[in-house]
Amino acid sequence: MSTLLTTLQTRLKQRAAYLRTKSELESMPLEVAIDLDIYKPDAAKLAEKAVYGR
Repeated sequence: MSTLLTTLQTRLKQRAAYLRTKSELESMPLEVAIDLDIYKPDAAKLAEKAVYGR
């Protein structure tokens, strides 16, 4: 049971980090995104890679 709770906590923290990262990427000014070579519609993919490593 402890393992289940630990896994659930980890996944909830990862999900929160994913949503925060995605939101920040989507809300950054266009000039900053261009400077960082980030295509804003790819925010979900970039956030997933940053948080989950895939």
